[in-house]
Amino acid sequence: MFVAVDSELGVVGFYSLSSFKLDFHDLPEELAHKLPRYDGVPAALIGRLARDSRVRGKGVGEILVADAVRRILGAAQSLAVFAIMVDAKDARAAAFYEGFGFRRFPLNPNKLFLLASSAAAALERM
Repeated sequence: MFVAVDSELGVVGFYSLSSFKLDFHDLPEELAHKLPRYDGVPAALIGRLARDSRVRGKGVGEILVADAVRRILGAAQSLAVFAIMVDAKDARAAAFYEGFGFRRFPLNPNKLFLLASSAAAALERM
């Protein structure tokens, strides 16, 4: 578990990371047909990411997502990670992740993914 702490407010956000295996059937066809046919596709899951309502609009959620992606890409230098996954709790949260380039799974719109290669390219541009 990773936490964001404010010197006055205490803990203002958190997230967790874990390894995950995507099923080919969950991926959009334009991606699935390009991949080797293993049992699944290696991914990383950003677990429940949340920020305190007291810091809404102050960029804490954005900082948490960026930190999670950087940590995952660091691990991806040694461990295969094709995509970064999130489970959005609702449509509003899904839209938040879409703002970072995450794409919804066709059959489950509250599950989103971001290709690790796209995340790495975005960080290089920063």
